Amino acid sequence: MRIVVDYDLCESNAICMQIAPDVFEVRDDDFLYVLDETPGEGRRDAMDEAAQRCPKQAIRVED
Repeated sequence: MRIVVDYDLCESNAICMQIAPDVFEVRDDDFLYVLDETPGEGRRDAMDEAAQRCPKQAIRVED
C-alpha cells in the first residue's frame, strides 16, 4: 500500500493527521507532510478513513 497526496488539492486542514498522526503531519509552515508513504497493511483501515474524510479528496491509497 502506498499513500499519494495531491498537494494541488490539499488544504492542510489536518483531518488526516487527527486520524493517523504517525503517517500525516501538518507543520508550522501549514503544509502537509507524509511521514510514512508505505504504512503497513495493518494501517489500511486508518488510511482508507483518512482518504474518505479528506474534504478535497486529495489523498489516495494505492495498492
